[in-house]
Amino acid sequence: MTRVQLVKSARPGLATCNSAGLVRTAPFTPILLPPYIGRLAPSPTGLLHLGHARTFALAASRARAADGKLLMRIDDLDRARCRPEFTAAALEDLAWLGLQWEKPVITQSERLPLYRAALARLHTSGRIYPCYRSRRDLAEALSAPHETTGAALTADDEPLYPAAWRPAPDLALPALDATGLALNWRFRVPDDSELRFDDALLGPQSAICGRDFGDFLVWRKDGLPSYQLACAVDDADLGVTEVVRGADLVRSTFRQLLLFDALDVPAPAYCHAPLLTDENGIRLAKRHAALSLATLRASGTTPEELRPRLTF
Repeated sequence: MTRVQLVKSARPGLATCNSAGLVRTAPFTPILLPPYIGRLAPSPTGLLHLGHARTFALAASRARAADGKLLMRIDDLDRARCRPEFTAAALEDLAWLGLQWEKPVITQSERLPLYRAALARLHTSGRIYPCYRSRRDLAEALSAPHETTGAALTADDEPLYPAAWRPAPDLALPALDATGLALNWRFRVPDDSELRFDDALLGPQSAICGRDFGDFLVWRKDGLPSYQLACAVDDADLGVTEVVRGADLVRSTFRQLLLFDALDVPAPAYCHAPLLTDENGIRLAKRHAALSLATLRASGTTPEELRPRLTF
């Protein structure tokens, strides 16, 4: 299968750590080769709104323009918030908009063995460590006057994890048995290394590890992968060549590029869409019920009437 290739050269670009923990420089330069494979990845934690529709319509149009395939993946790993009725509503709403995708629909909750295998690879290479700190610990540390959180966080982002809380790199790791899988695990980022990638809409993007984002969760103590790990593993396993998603996930892209490199799998290209906002300039969220696709449909709005609002 032809996929996005991760091209590495001697010119300055992305500094990452290899399996031995040594820092090297290698830019992520994905080369888009046919066949194009994109994906839609709704999370069934609520009804889709107009902002989701616009991003998903862009993903569908880019796949169609490339004469490629578009996959449908349901990101349903949030056990507390994901509900089957929201999955059904998302599929119905997107089909109503006229979007088409490959069958069958892929469901993350049915792919847990893949995520455990990826975690085991990261464990073997020493790229992760167990995290015993609580959310309260982190909140208190970040509220201290001497602490910095790096670049501004979005509502869905992860705060900067204090490097002082890391264990020593040569510390023996707990086994990934039943007890080990009931721990939080973090990926150790290569501090002060610059990551770069070219975005199809936003242009060149860069971030500094340890400043713009820190060590991030890849596994949660509830026995499930984090968004970062599950997303990276799925995109690699499914052969996705371009990821189209909202601009609020740019920082997640840097984390996932590190995971692609650590797992030695190709990285896709990226296209981050500007976010849709309400009349007050606040980005749309699932709490904006009046702009949900289900509400718009019920009010008699047609897909044709919505399409001018789905363009960039």
